[in-house]
Amino acid sequence: MNWSGGVLDSAKAERVTRWIGESELVANLSWGLVDTVVLHVRSPVGDVIVKTAGPGNHHIGREIAAHRGGTEPLVAVGRTSRMLHTDGALNLLVLEYQTGVLVQGSGLELSADVHRQAGAMLRLMHSAAPAPGGEDYVRTILDRASRWLATEHRIAAELVRRSAEILKSASALPVRLVPTHGDWHTRNWLIDDGFVKAIDFGRFAYRAASSDLTRLAVKEWRGRPDLEHAFLDGYGEDPRDPELWRLELLGEAIGTAAWAYQVKDEKFEAQGHRKLSEALALF
Repeated sequence: MNWSGGVLDSAKAERVTRWIGESELVANLSWGLVDTVVLHVRSPVGDVIVKTAGPGNHHIGREIAAHRGGTEPLVAVGRTSRMLHTDGALNLLVLEYQTGVLVQGSGLELSADVHRQAGAMLRLMHSAAPAPGGEDYVRTILDRASRWLATEHRIAAELVRRSAEILKSASALPVRLVPTHGDWHTRNWLIDDGFVKAIDFGRFAYRAASSDLTRLAVKEWRGRPDLEHAFLDGYGEDPRDPELWRLELLGEAIGTAAWAYQVKDEKFEAQGHRKLSEALALF
């Protein structure tokens, strides 16, 4: 019998059973926009999180990579979960279950203390071993944004033209790369008895430290400089280089608008269009 009720195929359900014993599905926590599946599972070894996706989904591979080194400073202080089992061929992993509720929707999204803790946590992650290289980082941002512009989207033609001109003329300077979360904001923070914890490392990669501030800057920090100050106080400094920062915001906005259109998330798409107009105003 498939304990997941058919959410997992038989091969994945059986592999999880071999790892942790006969299990019970507590809740399906998947967002539903892509094929990533996130399950809260009760087992003989305790509650765990089971994550998986189809073979073409790269987010599980990134999360596995994160838990093989990038998350260690956070695990050491109890601010994220340990990876317990993984099967790269099945795009499957099992994580410790973390208690708490999402900060997003909790009423604490705009808490200065939450943002200060999140800044301190991010600094711990960024302080792990840096990656060699970094010479091609900016070129990667520019090329990725250009590829998004070449896909299906609803970005206005004039904004496409202006964006393309900036991407073509920007200079590619070397950048110091650090382990980054890739989606660092209140939807991926838990609050548990006053303590902030991190989840979902499916966008993990080695990037400039400033890249982890882009989503906060256009969401929770809009009109709330106090939250930005609290976060940077926790982080210990402001990691943003002005020239790189505006390119990161531009690339993030283009990707958001195009990706959200393609997955039919109109609210997120509208946010991407707003972000794009604001990013272009920086040039």
